[in-house]
Amino acid sequence: MKKYLSATFLGFAIFSIPLIRAQEHSTIIHTEDVIYGRKFGMALTLDVFEPAKKNGAAIFYVVSGGYFSDHKDIQLDLFAPLLNRGYTVFAVVHGSQPRFTVPEIEADIHRAIRFARHNAGRWGIEPNKFGIVGGSSGGQFSLMIGTRSQPGNADAKDPIEHESSAVQAVACFYPPTDFLNWSKPNEDWMEFQPRGRMALTDPAFGPKGMSHESRQEIAKIISPINFVTSSMPPTVVIHGDADQMVPLYQSQIFGQRCKLVGARFKLIVKPGADHLYPGWEKDVSVFADWFDEYLLGIKAKD
Repeated sequence: MKKYLSATFLGFAIFSIPLIRAQEHSTIIHTEDVIYGRKFGMALTLDVFEPAKKNGAAIFYVVSGGYFSDHKDIQLDLFAPLLNRGYTVFAVVHGSQPRFTVPEIEADIHRAIRFARHNAGRWGIEPNKFGIVGGSSGGQFSLMIGTRSQPGNADAKDPIEHESSAVQAVACFYPPTDFLNWSKPNEDWMEFQPRGRMALTDPAFGPKGMSHESRQEIAKIISPINFVTSSMPPTVVIHGDADQMVPLYQSQIFGQRCKLVGARFKLIVKPGADHLYPGWEKDVSVFADWFDEYLLGIKAKD
């Protein structure tokens, strides 16, 4: 029996697309609630979407907005163009605030990638052809994975932890990149916190009573710009120049840092676009082109 999924991504309603459960036969195989890890008695799960004709590469869709993550927010507009190109998509649900902080959430994403790499044969994917995509806080986590992926731990008892959490390409929408230089140099988000413009709360950053010094330290840890290197994977960002939640400045300074160290980075600016701009889902085809080029070696035609 076919299942119809309707959800939202950061406030946008989407249309429904027919899916099926893993045991049925159709164009897309959707396997729900695959456990990729556990912590504090809680199962960490992801959904797997497999196209009928696979290209061997996999994309991790970080289900995240305001550091919240829920299966009901898994929607298909974001990655339908990827499935159409043959990518296997892992929709990763992570632990959410207020229970977990940003660094603890980041650890979930690393774990999901290790899990998929360890089980690559199960889904017919190549472990050296991984990409990651997300929007807003999901974009931030995508950049965090891209800038500081972790090698496997050969001494770990869990064989999944032997795997690397590296990806080979990154694509994201309007990500926070530097919390200490928000919309201009030295504008400290951790201090002035424009709550009316961002769906972020204190619990995501740790205890409310932390000192100024410790807040500065956590800001450095969660800002991807501080970990940019020349060896980071090719990265593309789409960001509106009228974004009232995450200013375009965030992507611009990230691009400047990439240029400084010689990292491959592309910024696509959407004129007049706010954080949740209409038609964003159409731009996912740009990400598909990016992954085609850097995961499959297929350059888009001009």
